[in-house]
Amino acid sequence: MRTLIERRNQLLGPYYRLFYDEPVHVVRGEDVWLFDDTGERYLDAYNNVACVGHCHPRVVDILAKQAATLNTHTRYLHTHILDYAESLLSTLPNEIGRLTLTCTGTEANDLALRIANNRVGGRAGIVVTDWAYHGGSVAVAEITPCLGIGVGEHVRTVPAPDSYRCDPERLAAELEEQVTTAFADLRAAGYAPGAFVFDSIFSSDGVFAHPAGVLVPACDAARRLGALVVADEVQAGFARTGDAFWGFERHGIVPDIVTMGKPMGNGHPIAGLAARPEVLDAFADRSRHFNTFGGNPVSCAVGQAVLDIIVEEGLQENARATGDYLRAGLSELAGRHALIGDVRGAGLFTGCELVTDREPKTAATDATGDVVNALRARNVLVSRAGRDGNTLKIRPPLTFRRKHADLLVERLDDALTEVASA
Repeated sequence: MRTLIERRNQLLGPYYRLFYDEPVHVVRGEDVWLFDDTGERYLDAYNNVACVGHCHPRVVDILAKQAATLNTHTRYLHTHILDYAESLLSTLPNEIGRLTLTCTGTEANDLALRIANNRVGGRAGIVVTDWAYHGGSVAVAEITPCLGIGVGEHVRTVPAPDSYRCDPERLAAELEEQVTTAFADLRAAGYAPGAFVFDSIFSSDGVFAHPAGVLVPACDAARRLGALVVADEVQAGFARTGDAFWGFERHGIVPDIVTMGKPMGNGHPIAGLAARPEVLDAFADRSRHFNTFGGNPVSCAVGQAVLDIIVEEGLQENARATGDYLRAGLSELAGRHALIGDVRGAGLFTGCELVTDREPKTAATDATGDVVNALRARNVLVSRAGRDGNTLKIRPPLTFRRKHADLLVERLDDALTEVASA
């Protein structure tokens, strides 16, 4: 392991960071499991990329067959992109009628920023939440506060709606006021209202799923000011939240632009941007855009397989039911472990916030890292989120079942006991 890490550092550099104090050398995946080079099995409770399970046989088969038949770009006519576009758009509100495909969520969000800038003739002001993650290109990194490198001068941040520390009844009004103030500040600095960009479950901010509907007043305010409403569904989309196929649907809003990525291809690189026709058509009238590999036949075949599997295997309902069951188990643990301050989430996306004291709700940052590593030692893989890194981020494949939730809760119980007694 030490030799492998040294080789990695030498070849890839220090910015290729690894999970866990003792990294896992994975060599194979199957459904909700990852296997290391010794054959040891790990419960993957973190990976939303393999949304229908690692190496789903149907996805693998379709990928191989299409790769053996045709793979080319979208400047030639082929039906694969059209069939997939029809299927994907059918999952979205009727108002969202255009799709353009990319390879990564970063590319999709980069295109959303281009559209916003093009719409106002440049100098578009962007509002995001204050610990959001949206991607890694130059433009998108400037709207990604959690990278820790600062945001662009054309960007303003607002707090994510934290229902644990704030009055849930006031959150919607407060977010509306904060978004309005942010755009006013941007306008005073010479930036036109460009876009309000949000991850609809605020995953990097700390996983804030409730109250449903909290985004409505803020989105209405952004539109009144002339800004686009952009829902980044890379993490919350594709049936992840259980009671809706898209995270924004839980809030009762219809965005102008929806960006998506990672889970679309179950590990194969496909992403995209869907939009209201008037928004995307106006951009096309004034600007050129082309993505060589976006929408290639292999990616579209894989994307279609993922959509079909979600429906045919009932994975949205499984996400709802198993997610509720998991959070009930975690809440029961909270009765025995003072470290657990809050359990929240929707579907198979759960945040379990750890605190050193429940009264002031002081972030247990170090202890959370210890718990993540203690779980890894028990062959359960999770990560953490939030500005203080004190929220366990639990986001398994959609094939995660009750027996897997039981295993996670059992081993978290042990991990919390170990950390508390250390």
